[in-house]
Amino acid sequence: MSKKTTKPSAYLTEVKMLSDRIVKAQQPIRILDAIKWDDNVKQAFFEGKCRKPPPVTPDYYLQRPLGFDSTEKKREFYQIERDLARKLGQLNPLSVIMRRICREYQSVVRMLESRGTPIFSDISQELYGSSHDVFHVGDPTIAGLGSMMEETLSQLLKLDFLVEEPKTITAKEAVAILNDRIEGLFPGDGLRAMISDGIVADAAAGTDYVKLRADAMFNMRDLRVLEVHEIWVHLGTTLNGLAQPYCTFLGKGPPSSAVTQEGLAVLMEILTFSSTPNRLMRLINRVRAITLAEDGADFMDIFHFFRDKGLDLEESYTLSSRVFRGSSTDGMPFTKDLTYIKGFVLTYNFMRLAVSAGKPDRIPLLFCGKTMIEDMRVLVDLVEEGTVIAPRFLPPQFRDLMGLSAWMSFSRFMSSMSFRQLEQDYSNVL
Repeated sequence: MSKKTTKPSAYLTEVKMLSDRIVKAQQPIRILDAIKWDDNVKQAFFEGKCRKPPPVTPDYYLQRPLGFDSTEKKREFYQIERDLARKLGQLNPLSVIMRRICREYQSVVRMLESRGTPIFSDISQELYGSSHDVFHVGDPTIAGLGSMMEETLSQLLKLDFLVEEPKTITAKEAVAILNDRIEGLFPGDGLRAMISDGIVADAAAGTDYVKLRADAMFNMRDLRVLEVHEIWVHLGTTLNGLAQPYCTFLGKGPPSSAVTQEGLAVLMEILTFSSTPNRLMRLINRVRAITLAEDGADFMDIFHFFRDKGLDLEESYTLSSRVFRGSSTDGMPFTKDLTYIKGFVLTYNFMRLAVSAGKPDRIPLLFCGKTMIEDMRVLVDLVEEGTVIAPRFLPPQFRDLMGLSAWMSFSRFMSSMSFRQLEQDYSNVL
């Protein structure tokens, strides 16, 4: 006997149509492709013996078309935003979320139109945050948090027994290893690892793939980090988002969802004991570099900052270009690299407060797709009513709510203790 299928209501049909329009409208927008510097810029910098900044000005970006009409694209998102209000209502929670996403993509287009100008960084700070943002009144800024972590990590990096193993695995070998792990996690879903020449980082996740830079080298711990960070979180949430029957926009998060995404990914590294002091220091150095740039440092200042950290010429250039991509070499920074630390703090606090409030069942919903923490209360209701389906894939640590709750339940108590007092009390022990 065949199973009877239930026809979606008129409301759900409308939700899907509007959600699909958002997904289609954002397809040609490629932020990182639009702001990255090409190999000619790097070549000119090294031909000049790394003594003067790369030749990147507003005119440089005029030679790099966006691939879409920016005026028409902003108008397209405006029309979707208006149709959401007309068809779902002004106060409907899902309408509120989707209209906010439309406005965010309008901001993205304005940011890309403003490449090489101060407005570019202004909008970047709006989307990803600033190093001078606080989490709460009286709390340290993101820059201050980075400085505190740097103190601890600097001590750890001096220890001989915490030295990482050498990187002897080529990108080609790493792709084969990661593809085996992907097939074990997502058999038959068509996800894959692949080699790419066009990325700045050692690795980056796409819709259904993880790209590794062709000349990058790895060790086994690096591959474990890539597995839990890129595959478990980035590919896993993409897969869960693409499985959504109505809220298809959850498969393609706007830029601000990177805060939750990267926060989850770093948290996953910590929960699985995959990360290292060296790995965390690299993330902190990116925060420090953005802080310096926001305080007036130019490309050469940041380049020398990384050189003073012991990085070679190649990596110092690469990381400095990450800070100023989309901007000019004496302009304000692109702040996306703040999302790792900022997102970790926000995601971790959400999880420990969910446990403290007796609502640990809300934590797995972070994996429903490209979610944002500020939408979690609405997301709970959407899952309960069937508009959003629960995540199909969850990392093991998020499937075990008893273990996760036990781990998090001590957090509130421990964080209330004075660390300075603990240092004094344990001074004769350590």
